[in-house]
Amino acid sequence: MAPPAVAAGQGGQQQQPQQGGGGFGKTITGIIRMAVFWYFASKFFSPKRAPTDPSGAPSPLVSNLFQQSQPLDMWLYLSDHEKFNDFGSDRDLVWHETNLPYASWGPGSTRTLALKYDPSEALKRNGSLYAHVFFAQSGYSPDPNDPEYQPQTAFGRTHAVVKYLPKSRADKRRSLLGSSPDSTEDQVASKVAGDTQDDSEDDGPLEWVSYLKPNITINLVADFTKYSKNGVPPNIAPYLNVDPITGNYYPTVFFNEFWLLRDKLIPMNETVTELLLNLEVGPISMTKWQLFMQIDQSFQIHRSYGSMVDGEGDELKRVFLEGNPYLLGITMAVSLLHSVFDFFAFKNDIQFWNKNKSMEGLSAKSVVVSFISQLIVFLYLLDHDTSWMILGSSGIGCIIEFWKIGKAMHIEIDRTGRIPMLRFRNRESYAQNKTKEYDDIAMKYLSYVLFLLVAGSSVYSLMYERHKSWYSWILSSLTSCVYMFGFIMMCPQLFINYKLKSVAHMPWRQMTYKFLNTIIDDLFAFVIKMPTLHRLSVFRDDIIFLIYLYQKWAYPVDKKRVNEFGFGGEDDVAVASTAVDAAAKEEEKKTN
Repeated sequence: MAPPAVAAGQGGQQQQPQQGGGGFGKTITGIIRMAVFWYFASKFFSPKRAPTDPSGAPSPLVSNLFQQSQPLDMWLYLSDHEKFNDFGSDRDLVWHETNLPYASWGPGSTRTLALKYDPSEALKRNGSLYAHVFFAQSGYSPDPNDPEYQPQTAFGRTHAVVKYLPKSRADKRRSLLGSSPDSTEDQVASKVAGDTQDDSEDDGPLEWVSYLKPNITINLVADFTKYSKNGVPPNIAPYLNVDPITGNYYPTVFFNEFWLLRDKLIPMNETVTELLLNLEVGPISMTKWQLFMQIDQSFQIHRSYGSMVDGEGDELKRVFLEGNPYLLGITMAVSLLHSVFDFFAFKNDIQFWNKNKSMEGLSAKSVVVSFISQLIVFLYLLDHDTSWMILGSSGIGCIIEFWKIGKAMHIEIDRTGRIPMLRFRNRESYAQNKTKEYDDIAMKYLSYVLFLLVAGSSVYSLMYERHKSWYSWILSSLTSCVYMFGFIMMCPQLFINYKLKSVAHMPWRQMTYKFLNTIIDDLFAFVIKMPTLHRLSVFRDDIIFLIYLYQKWAYPVDKKRVNEFGFGGEDDVAVASTAVDAAAKEEEKKTN
């Protein structure tokens, strides 16, 4: 496809809204799987036999009117009108090619042209522009008014070159203090958003802006399949142009916009005086055309289900366009491993807490803090209009964390007041030993550190950043602290392990999978662009897990200590010896 064009005299670049990256690897896997499945399903499960009409005779077959490598002439017109019949207009004719070999890959099969185009005044004011392309056998005319015109020798298609997109909403974020130390930023915010506007006010009617597509790529699909008249596959039928006289079909004209990203579109306004258009015409195989169509349909389905937000499809295509193919392959393989390890970590975490009978050596406060952090992240995603798929995943995570609180503590409903309240009570295995004492000491000092960090980060955000409301500022500050200082939640468990001189109570199988995921995150931190603070936060978990590994080496498992299921190593030996004695006594009874 031709490279993207740049408009001369463009009034300014449009900034793309920041997209969330949650679930990006799963989105890639789902889209590719769906596209490949649909393609092969249409290939192998399409009807093999020609259906019959009511009289019992086989349905007639339709075939391509043109032969492979047959020379064609092409005319491309650009017009403000969707209907076109002015074939003699030299003003609208922008490109003419002769002797194009149809469905042939070789020298001269692909032609390109860089064209400087002067937009009309109507086009600058949200007007329309259409590309009318016509093909005809060499020596024939595409004009129906020509005396020598033959319908079976010419075909064409019309395509809109202008795309209308909704104008970006004004940024309603503002400085909550009324003035910012950075006066320049505050002035820009006032121009963009208007600090006097309230979040609850209606933004008014939706405004649409016209964008011109700088690349026009015309592909002729190499399709010579003989279809039954009543059995054309449903994924091909909408694009099949059938001649009403012979019943056969013309070559399919495909305007290829698969690799045309949204940020390459040119916004039309009065400042655009000249446009650089990149034109291309060439063949495309049936397989490649169907794959492009299926992937685009997969994008639409994911967007309709809420599993993909606007712009993620372009970001996925950008990975294939600009990324190293070897690095891309490694990234996809590592993403698959990450998903597998994440599943096993989730499975073993549920299994551990479901079977756990004792809280000896485990930090109950860490479980509560983990639930609060997960709830903060969920409310933050809800406030930022995240897709329902990601919201659902985060909501399920909140429910699981609350379920873990029920396993770590006793949850009771207090009905003594007017409003029933939940009351949390420590389990006996947690309160009647040193675990609670060490947990309280660790959380006491760590809470001081966490409070200072939260207060400093929140004050900085309030003074130097803009927010939609005070509620949005609170959520944003708490979420930033969860992301930046989340490792503090793991520190109480380290302190408990140190004081108890034991790690037998730890869910090591689940932690092993999480540690493998952390190694994979370290790899992504080097190959993916991300803020420095987020890159450093990736390595914070490595330090905690390395300390856990050191504690596992320093504190060997004591067979006398009760494990996470309420049993000790000597209990297993006693049970085994009792079973052996019972079996020996039973054997003696049989002998006597």
